Amino acid sequence: MKGNYSYPLDPSWTTDEIVTVVTMLRTVEDAYETGVARQQVLDNYRKFKEVVPTKAGEKRVGRQFAKLSGYQLYDVVKTAKESTAKKIKLEVSGR
Repeated sequence: MKGNYSYPLDPSWTTDEIVTVVTMLRTVEDAYETGVARQQVLDNYRKFKEVVPTKAGEKRVGRQFAKLSGYQLYDVVKTAKESTAKKIKLEVSGR
């Protein structure tokens, strides 16, 4: 699925902030496509929240990304927070 869509980015973000957000969204992709280390999700999410600190902003980015990719930012973060497994892998629903 990677590469068939663009990432939802805010033009006011700096280059470093864009890299942080794209890294998080790629982590979400990996969680669905290949599986990803739980700690990597948590670390990238912490950095992502420095760029997108509000729940409203997070939901906006998550909704835009889900619309483009079918992957849910919220579900990946929720799974990582609730799981004790070292690696997490999610299934795409509704496809």
